[in-house]
Amino acid sequence: MPLTHFDGKGDAHMVDVSDKAVTSRIATAEGHITMARETYDIIAEGRAKKGDVLSVARLAGIMGAKKTPDIIPLCHPLPVTKVAVNLTLDPDLPGVNITATVKTTGQTGVEMEALTAVSTAALTVYDMAKAVDKAMEIGGIRVTLKDGGKSGRYEA
Repeated sequence: MPLTHFDGKGDAHMVDVSDKAVTSRIATAEGHITMARETYDIIAEGRAKKGDVLSVARLAGIMGAKKTPDIIPLCHPLPVTKVAVNLTLDPDLPGVNITATVKTTGQTGVEMEALTAVSTAALTVYDMAKAVDKAMEIGGIRVTLKDGGKSGRYEA
């Protein structure tokens, strides 16, 4: 299947969705950020100098989803109807697992918004804790669910 964001000449373009049906759409993405045990403990115990890391990262993830078309050049601006970002401390990483679910009723899906929400939340955790741990690693960011539209349902 050809890449949809390139025209017949190979130039990048925004896909025309004007003939697509307006349907309910949902996407979920996940990722994580790993860190040193000391950093994990600081976040878990609420001792980060910049404040409540998980709450700030949750808000940042929501904002990231809403701003996706501002930072991903070929994304359509969509009427996002719901964004839920969950950050869960995981002592086995050690680190934070992040999931984001985004919903809309529109002509194209919200996978990019869900991915951006997870990425933004992870970057915010990094930003808030980098003073004590510059070696944190962000990874595993992927779409785990996409539903709605003509391509149907995808589950990882």
